[in-house]
Order: sequence, then structure tokens, then C-alpha cells
Amino acid sequence: MATAEAAVDRVSLTFEAFFEREYAPLVRLAYLLSGDRAEAEEIAQEAMARVCERWDRVRDMESPGGYANRVAVNLYRRRRRLLRRFLPAGGAAADPEDEAVARSDIASALRTLPTGERAALVLVVWMGLDASEAGTILGVRPASVRSRIHRAKQRLRPLLEDGHE
Repeated sequence: MATAEAAVDRVSLTFEAFFEREYAPLVRLAYLLSGDRAEAEEIAQEAMARVCERWDRVRDMESPGGYANRVAVNLYRRRRRLLRRFLPAGGAAADPEDEAVARSDIASALRTLPTGERAALVLVVWMGLDASEAGTILGVRPASVRSRIHRAKQRLRPLLEDGHE
């Protein structure tokens, strides 16, 4: 019965209600991946635009929010690939917003992680997904998600000596 009720709820869910519920968590996810508020909002907006374009299909999915998260993670990955391809080896000069973000110990430490480890850590630790859900979004097995999180925590410990986990 609960499954039938969930299906009815998904069918009656409007995109506007979905947006209201999911946009802020999507921005948080993108921010934790990118470390940049403006980029996070751009990623979240683009992800929501893509969800809106496909709303008739997305609404019927088991987890429309999970789909939006997957779209955001993929957009972030695509941006990183493009930046690596077109920026000089030293990267672009930092703007004041980037310098402000860099002062945050946690944001700086997260940026040192490889993308796969950072994404797994953000999805599971900060977004509260389990390894299976995160694996679906990242396109890897749950065991790979757990391994990435373990490696990420090992890398972060020496950088975050004040006990942040």
C-alpha cells in the first residue's frame, strides 16, 4: 500500500513543489563539490532546467531527487573536464570570491581530494545518502563508494587537525 501511495504522490507532484523541496539541497551538494557558491547555483539551476525538460518522465521515477542529484554531479564533472582542457596548467587567476572560499579549512581540504572521493564523501556524509544511492548517482558499486569515502577521510584527517570529520 505504501508503494501505491508513493506512486500517487509522485504522479501528483508538480515541478514547482519539487523545485521548492529540492533546490536548496541541490545547491548545497553542488557547493560542497565545487567550493564556489556562484558555480553551485549555476549547476543547480542547470540541473533543475534539465529535470523540468523531462518532468513527465522524472516525476514517475522512484527518486526524482536522486535523478536531480545525478544530473548535478554529472554537470560538475563535465565542468571540471572542460576547465582542465581549456585553462593553462597553472589555472586561472583567483578572484576575490575564490580567495574567500579558500580560507575555509574544510572547503580547502575538500578541494584537495580527487573528484570521485570528494563526490562520494559529499553525497554520503553531507547529503545523507547511503552507499547504494550514492553509487547509483556516481555510476559505481556501493563498495567503491565506501572505499572512496575511506580514502577521502584518510586524506582529510591530517588537513583537519581540529577534529572535523
